[in-house]
Amino acid sequence: MENRFQSEVVVTDELWADVVVVGFGVAGACAAIEAARGGAEVVLLDRFSGGGASTLSGGIVYAGGGTRLQREAGVADSVEDMYEYLRMETGDAVSEATLRRFCEQSPEMIEWLEARGVPFGSDLAPYKTSYPSNRHYLYYSGSEASGGFRDVARPAPRGHRAYGRGTSGKVLFAALAAAVRASGVRIVDQTRCTELITDATGRVRGVECASLSTASRRVRQVHRVSSKLAAKPGIYVPAWGKRLHAVAERLERRHARPLRVRARRGVVLAAGGFVANREMLRRHAPLYRGGLPLGTRGDDGSGIRLGTSVGGATDKLGNVSAWRFITPPSPLLSAVLVDEHGDRVCDESRYGAALGDALINRHGGRGWLLIDADLRRETIRRLRGQTVWFQLMQTLYLLGRRSVSAPTVAEAAVLAGIDPVRLRTTVEAHDNAAAGKDPAGKPAEFVRPLRTPPFTLLDISVRPSVAYPCPMLTLGGLVTDETTGAVLDEDRAPIPGLYAAGRTAAGICSNSYVSGLSLADCVFSGRRAGSRLALAEDG
Repeated sequence: MENRFQSEVVVTDELWADVVVVGFGVAGACAAIEAARGGAEVVLLDRFSGGGASTLSGGIVYAGGGTRLQREAGVADSVEDMYEYLRMETGDAVSEATLRRFCEQSPEMIEWLEARGVPFGSDLAPYKTSYPSNRHYLYYSGSEASGGFRDVARPAPRGHRAYGRGTSGKVLFAALAAAVRASGVRIVDQTRCTELITDATGRVRGVECASLSTASRRVRQVHRVSSKLAAKPGIYVPAWGKRLHAVAERLERRHARPLRVRARRGVVLAAGGFVANREMLRRHAPLYRGGLPLGTRGDDGSGIRLGTSVGGATDKLGNVSAWRFITPPSPLLSAVLVDEHGDRVCDESRYGAALGDALINRHGGRGWLLIDADLRRETIRRLRGQTVWFQLMQTLYLLGRRSVSAPTVAEAAVLAGIDPVRLRTTVEAHDNAAAGKDPAGKPAEFVRPLRTPPFTLLDISVRPSVAYPCPMLTLGGLVTDETTGAVLDEDRAPIPGLYAAGRTAAGICSNSYVSGLSLADCVFSGRRAGSRLALAEDG
């Protein structure tokens, strides 16, 4: 069966276009659509068959300021509240002007996606969760309602989930892929980009590639299937994924032929991050080991390396988002998260990436959730109603094989290898403050005393685990001009003809990630680069 994303195009040893986009995920798709809308002739290249990490995602787009879906759900939100929250969450990732522009354009972004066929729903999740069930499509996807944030900005649910069962990133991408085809973009998949072409002035003029486009139908089919399975379910079974990817690589070595794609106006690098590149992770983020790489084998840093090969600067490569979710079910927000010394880690109502960051960077990746019998019973009671299948399996595993129970807090601590005296002191401080201010700043509605034996410690430490993985993705990348998306050099001067978007570039979520912020940034930065190149003159 032919690839449903591949356009009918005769590929020779050289192609010409106004704009060349490297990487066919959400960022690359948005760049290609906007460039084509402006009248540019566009060639879109992808090493595999399109989708990338976008199809593996939950399909959440972070948006607010009064989107149509928020209004339909009866949610009150404003651009100012969204801006103030993100300003605290993202820090200096981008300038205040860019962040405000992102917030102001947020409602229109959802309308733009819907106009390209992306389905959303306004069914509001009535409880705090890391990912909503198949009945809900709008939810609090960050730390908006957590302690310290709600005092600055009025909280509002801003996680807009593409309408589809399970993790719906595939739904989001399929709609954008159809819009790319409808825009007349020329898609050349199964093509690995190896080098940027520059002229004597340093302007980027195109891309050198190794392509399977002229290989036999059987070779292309085996490559397509093996790379697809290497991404999923291979993401959950790394050894299997590695073997399947090796099949795809072997076919590339044997059958790929040189292809040169020249760009009259410019090249957009949108090839993802580098979570699949162990050497880059060791160099830039050595603490982030034992997690589940949230991406495909194409997230190997190749886009970033192409940019740096012509002088592009990078930023925030050491920033990695590691997700240690404790919900759903929502009752676990009332648990107490401690380290191996029995000390409190942080406000448990924070988004899972904040919990993961605290555990990895301040507590050696070790952490336990303390619950009592009442909280355990309520957690089990809410399991089926609040979870999708993978969340259900993970919570059951957490309550079973990764837990110890005892009649007293001290005895449970000994079983888990935690300092019993310090844990008891931590619990007493938490329980005594249940009617007042929590020591970690957790909002009062999530605080409840833990007094009913037996007491259980759930091991949520970050370590390799298929049943209870810790998903990770890289956040840093090439430095870009925040108005145009042009890649900048070390002197912060634009490299002529080169642009970057998505996780190949440093962007809005490069300091702190909450659900949907990366995909929203992919849309924002991809559209920015594509629109700019649509207006550019031939170089």
